[in-house]
Amino acid sequence: MKNLGIIVISFFITLQVLGQNSEKAKLLLDTVATKMEGYENMEIKFSQTLVNEDVGINEGDEPPIIGEITLQQEKYNLDYLGNTFLFNGFTMYVINEEEKEVTVSKGDIDGEDGFIYPSKLATFYKEGYTYAMGKIKQKNGRNLQFVNLFPIDNASNIVKVELAIDLKMNHIYQLIQTGENGSKTTFTITTFKPNQKLSESLFSFDTIKYSEKNGYTID
Repeated sequence: MKNLGIIVISFFITLQVLGQNSEKAKLLLDTVATKMEGYENMEIKFSQTLVNEDVGINEGDEPPIIGEITLQQEKYNLDYLGNTFLFNGFTMYVINEEEKEVTVSKGDIDGEDGFIYPSKLATFYKEGYTYAMGKIKQKNGRNLQFVNLFPIDNASNIVKVELAIDLKMNHIYQLIQTGENGSKTTFTITTFKPNQKLSESLFSFDTIKYSEKNGYTID
């Protein structure tokens, strides 16, 4: 009975520590989200790398994909994989300049594929995840606190997300997403500029430029 009592006490202590760890992680994430959402706008340049050793894609095998996004509240202009994703708060325009195609849809980027897009960087954790504080690491002159996030949905394509938070700035520096297929996608913020002077037309779709008259197909 004595040993059983020790086991029970140890179990509840473990639960308490895990709970405190989770609360600390959420507090840090909330602090970062509040700061990043508090800016009038943000200009972010990022790089993306993919590693999947199971299919022979190792670190350094492929050059990083470079992207850029400007966010203002719920609006954004995202340049990614050769496409421009333009969201004005109500309608999404995906513009492929090379193919001269424009896809129009209502609402934001659909996240049902399990992928975390840069436009969701500061807020995606708020629904569907549990949290745990990770290690503190030094990287590129930054003091980074890692936070581990795990999807609540067992059917999610995501196994784990790691957020590296710059403790000096309270900004997200890196997002590492591990998929169920063994792939690891890493987003690294290379440039961060808040509160910039933006063009009034940055989040507006130019109906004349992308008209069928100018050779574009609009779907």
